[in-house]
Amino acid sequence: MIDQELNIRPATETDLPEIIALLAADQLGATRESLDDLAPYRAAFRQISGDPNQKLIVLERGGRVVGTLQLTIVPGLSRKGSTRSIIEAVRVHADERGSGLGGQLINWAIAESRREGCQLVQLTSDATREDAHRFYERLGFTASHLGFKLAL
Repeated sequence: MIDQELNIRPATETDLPEIIALLAADQLGATRESLDDLAPYRAAFRQISGDPNQKLIVLERGGRVVGTLQLTIVPGLSRKGSTRSIIEAVRVHADERGSGLGGQLINWAIAESRREGCQLVQLTSDATREDAHRFYERLGFTASHLGFKLAL
């Protein structure tokens, strides 16, 4: 296969169907996401795009969205007033997994976090996603905390 040009760029509202399809394309997302009604996704997109501390990113290969992530910049008081970033909703299209695109997305997020003055990059991963855990560890992340959630 000829390697087509990769482009990491801010998501646009027209990317939403492809982003939602990526989010829905696994066992966890299949129960949470739906392309049947894009209205709640559009509302969320507008909130994200209006917040300078939020970056919703897509990765394109040959004009096709093949990956996405959301990066949130969080100023804080702990760690002597350190700013941190949180990486969320990392997805790579099923037929592109194993090609190194996920690593490129994460490395982009780390570099962007540095540009934003962050001293720490953090992420969470569902406890059942063992392949993802190995992926993040290969990239230098440490499983240092136990996360908790409360559904509202």
